[in-house]
Amino acid sequence: MSSSPVLVWFRRDFRLSDHPALHAACSTGRPVIPVFIHDDAVAALGAAPKWRLGLGLEAFGRALADKGSRMILRRGPALEALQALVKETGASAVYWTRLYDPDAVARDTRVKSTLKEQGVEARSFGGHLMFEPWTVETKTGGFYKVYTPFWNMVKARDVEPPLEAPAELAAPENWPESDALEDWNLGAAMNRGADVVRPHVRLGEAAAQERLGMFIEDIVADYDTTRNLPGVDGTSGLSENLALGEISPHQCWHAGLRARQEGKTGAETFLKELVWREFAYHLMHHTPRILTDNWKEDWDAFPWREDADTEAVQRWKQGRTGLRFVDAAMREMYVTGRMHNRGRMIVASYLTKHLMTHWRIGMTWFEDCLIDWDPASNAMGWQWSAGSGPDATPYFRVFNPVTQLDKFDPKEDYTRRWIAEGLSQPSPDALSYFDAIPRRWSLSPEAAYPAPVVAADEGRKVALDAYENKGF
Repeated sequence: MSSSPVLVWFRRDFRLSDHPALHAACSTGRPVIPVFIHDDAVAALGAAPKWRLGLGLEAFGRALADKGSRMILRRGPALEALQALVKETGASAVYWTRLYDPDAVARDTRVKSTLKEQGVEARSFGGHLMFEPWTVETKTGGFYKVYTPFWNMVKARDVEPPLEAPAELAAPENWPESDALEDWNLGAAMNRGADVVRPHVRLGEAAAQERLGMFIEDIVADYDTTRNLPGVDGTSGLSENLALGEISPHQCWHAGLRARQEGKTGAETFLKELVWREFAYHLMHHTPRILTDNWKEDWDAFPWREDADTEAVQRWKQGRTGLRFVDAAMREMYVTGRMHNRGRMIVASYLTKHLMTHWRIGMTWFEDCLIDWDPASNAMGWQWSAGSGPDATPYFRVFNPVTQLDKFDPKEDYTRRWIAEGLSQPSPDALSYFDAIPRRWSLSPEAAYPAPVVAADEGRKVALDAYENKGF
């Protein structure tokens, strides 16, 4: 037992520092074998997140190699793959970082119970969240359904200080066989979009730490204001790295705390955004229906359209609604793999309210297109915007894309960056959109900018009439 390896099963935690499962494995003094498994959960990923996963795996593999280690890749059901590796390596323990979506919980529960029955130590650790969802309770012992009380409950809690990266990872005498990452072809569905998005990716743990450092140094002081301005570099951009665990929320939290102590006023808002992510996971844990069904069940009667193939939905997907804020945000997503946070609210509100289309259609589209896709945040964001989710106030959240643009992009810096039609010298990013999108769309920057599918004021009236007629 003293020399039997520990398998560390990586999933969405591609980092060496502040990694409790890896830290615990290294602390045993035994050989550590990093493992990643291409199972049904990986197969089900959309095009962009699957491609980004492949890039993250490649980068993390290099980081492991720098420590004298390597990532062992296997394909198939997780339990079977782990059992095979236990048999091949003589490993007596399997450690991993918890995930919280229902499918992952069911899989991990089955893995843990089966391995334990077979005499293998199986342990799961925190690290993907700061607060385990079951540890945050109301005074009556229930879960939180509103963000502000959730924030008030956790804001003064101690968050564990980040763990240092291990100095070395003890290698086994013999490494097991591994699949070749290139054989998995995780980027296949991205097609030509991969070459467009790739320059915008900030890949790996070192890049994530650099991104955090630059944000704390140069941006966080004014974050209250800049986070709402899509035409400026005013956000952290860390959602991409948090999604794959290239940085931990603990590391971000403690950096934010230090910034607040230094008097950088926007740091409080940054901390609240980190807790908003925690709140999404809190709700997913306690009400997993948020991923598939209306969180507020009385919204099942709302008359959303559920046809994803209408011309209106197609125009929305293409970023050709005729409303410049909506279209710029959608095009930003195709070129960078991400979308400004205010843009996400605008495009979601437009689809679900102006176009009266079910939020699931938009959520699924984002699931395919975002490199920072996160199951809990994506679902809660869409339901919040639609009105069917927590904290939603439908009458006051039918965003007008025109007035929103006037307020947050008055000089049109954002729209000029992303929309080429009508400009004599479009920006390189605006032109890149035409290189990223499917050829079957047959779009050209020389075409005229389209008239609105639904005018901003007209769409708002339709949405409000629907709420009133249904008694919402």
